[in-house]
Amino acid sequence: MRGTPAGMASPHPLGGQLPAVYADDDFAQRFVEGLDVVLAPLFNVLDCLESYFTPALAPEDFVDWLTTWVGTELDGTEPLATRRRAVATAVSLHRVRGTLRGLSEAVQLAFGVRPEIIESGGATWSARPLGAFPGSPHPGLRVTLRVPDPAAVDPHRLHAVVAAARPAHLPFAAEVTHLPTPEGT
Repeated sequence: MRGTPAGMASPHPLGGQLPAVYADDDFAQRFVEGLDVVLAPLFNVLDCLESYFTPALAPEDFVDWLTTWVGTELDGTEPLATRRRAVATAVSLHRVRGTLRGLSEAVQLAFGVRPEIIESGGATWSARPLGAFPGSPHPGLRVTLRVPDPAAVDPHRLHAVVAAARPAHLPFAAEVTHLPTPEGT
């Protein structure tokens, strides 16, 4: 957590803004110097307020607060770079939430690996009425995350990310499996 740095000077000292009658009053000047110490960090934050809302520049604890503010699906254990990227891309991810692309990007953001996604739906067209329906008659979604070390990935975390980013009406299954090694290696 941040604190008050020692020796921070106020950009607007109150002593010089007092009426002339207090300009030579030692007690009044010392009194408002104490207030300057309290107000200096506030002025500093207000002068740099834009930086607090820029994910690449914000202090770490403020980034954590921003992740809750923009509705990211993080649990707080991710590296700082991932949390910053999640805040920066939150709007674009919310825009595609519930789509195949949105689900894929959410899982990749959380785990750094693009998942394999199999869905039951489909779209097609036909010149004749009553053509065959695409996809499977049973709705479903399967998300497979292939990683070198499945034990290093929390399957409950994958389940939570998929549950938050999937189309709301689809039942789903999420699994973490071992990345197949290329043959001959």
